[in-house]
Amino acid sequence: MAQLDAHSSLAQWLSYLEQLHPSSIDMGLARLQQVAERLQLSRPAKHVLTVTGTNGKGSTCAFLNGLLSAQGLRAGVYTSPHLERYNERVRIAGQLASDAQLVAAFSQIEAARGEISLTYFEFGTLAAFMLFAEAQLDVAVLEVGLGGRLDAVNLVDADVAVITSIGLDHAEYLGNSRESVAFEKAGIMRAGKPAVCGDRLPPEPLLSKAAELGAPLLVRDQAFYLAWAGQGETLCWHWQGRSASGELLELHDLPLLSLPEDNAAVALQAYALLGYPLERDAVIQALSASHVMGRMQRIELAGAYAGRSLILDVGHNPHAMQFVAERLQRLPCAGRRLAVFGLLADKDLVGVVEALKPLVDSWVVADLPTPRARPSREIVQCLAAQSLPAQAYPCVADALQAQLQASQAGDQILLLGSFYTVTEAILWLRQQGIAVE
Repeated sequence: MAQLDAHSSLAQWLSYLEQLHPSSIDMGLARLQQVAERLQLSRPAKHVLTVTGTNGKGSTCAFLNGLLSAQGLRAGVYTSPHLERYNERVRIAGQLASDAQLVAAFSQIEAARGEISLTYFEFGTLAAFMLFAEAQLDVAVLEVGLGGRLDAVNLVDADVAVITSIGLDHAEYLGNSRESVAFEKAGIMRAGKPAVCGDRLPPEPLLSKAAELGAPLLVRDQAFYLAWAGQGETLCWHWQGRSASGELLELHDLPLLSLPEDNAAVALQAYALLGYPLERDAVIQALSASHVMGRMQRIELAGAYAGRSLILDVGHNPHAMQFVAERLQRLPCAGRRLAVFGLLADKDLVGVVEALKPLVDSWVVADLPTPRARPSREIVQCLAAQSLPAQAYPCVADALQAQLQASQAGDQILLLGSFYTVTEAILWLRQQGIAVE
C-alpha cells in the first residue's frame, strides 16, 4: 500500500484504512489503548457522555447536542455510520470536521501506531478523540459503534453512561439473548458514575453491573418518565426526571418532535445529570430543532413529480420499523404509500416487514452495494409468502425511479431498510438536482 501523509486526500486515507486490518470488526481495546498511550491522548472533553443501545443512539446524540448547544456549551459529537461524507461522524461545536483536520489526525495516528494494526473504526475513533481534545470542548457525546464493553469508544471513561434500548441485533458479536446484549452494553458504565437506561425492563446483567460498580442507575418508568396527554392536534407529552442530587425535575406540554420522544426523554435525563439549566423554552427549541439525516426525513418533490413526498429512514430492525409505522400513522397521506426497500442479510426480514405491512400499498426491492446485503430475490420471495407482490431491481436508483414513475400526486414514497438504501437514494436525488438537507 502507498505511503500516505498529511498531504494525502481524505479519500486516499479512507481507502487505505479500509484495507489496513484483516477484518472490519475486531472487538477489544488492547491495541487501541497502546496507540492512545503512544499519542499521549488526553481526555476528549471535560465531560463525556457515552451512548449505546440497539435503537435510538443517533437521535439521542442529536438531542443531547441540541440541549448542550442551547446552553452555549462547546459540544463534540462522534457518531457512525455516515450517509454521504465521512466528516458527518465528527462534529465540533456544530460544524463537521474538515478534511484537513481528519487527515492531520490520521497522519499522526499512522506515525504513532507502528506495528499495531487498527480497524477503520478504531482509527476514526482515535482521530475524533484527538480533534475533540484540541477543540477544548465542554462536553463530548460519543456514540458506541457496536455493543459497548469492547467498542473503541469505551476507551474513554463516561461521566454519564446512556443505554437507550436493549434488543437483538448483531447476534454474531453480542449474542442471541437480551441478557447477553445487556452484558455488553453495561460495559460502558463506570464505578460511581450515573447511568441512564431507556429500556423499561433492563435485563439482570445490566442491573448486576450497576450494583457491582456502585453506579446509580436511572431506569425509565422508575426514575424518569414520559407521559402523553391530549389527542390529535392537542397531543403533547410531559417529562419528569431527577437531577444529580435527586431533585425532582418536570417539564410539561412539550410538542411532538420529528425524532422519537422516547429518546428525547432519555437525553433529557442524561443532560440533567450534568447539572446544566433545564429551562422549558430552551428545551423545546433545542429538541424541536434536532434532526438526523435519514431518520423520518421528509422531502417534498417539485417539477414532474410535484405533489409527491419522499420519506427516508435508515431503521433496519423490527423495533425501528415499529417507530416508523407509528409516525406514518400520524402523518397524513392523500394517496398511496410506495416502498423502496433493501435490507442486510443479518437483519430480521419478517419482523421488519410485519411492522410496515399494513401501511404500504406497493413494494419494490433493491439490491444494495455491499456483500452483506440480502439478495433482492429473497426479499421478494418473503413478501410473496405474505401475499405482498413486489418487483426486484438491481439498485436503489432504478427502484426509486420505478416508484416515482408509478406514483401520482398525493403519494408518499418510502425509502427504507438500511443506511445503504437511504445513502443510495440521497446520491441519486442530488444527481437530479433535488435538495436533500
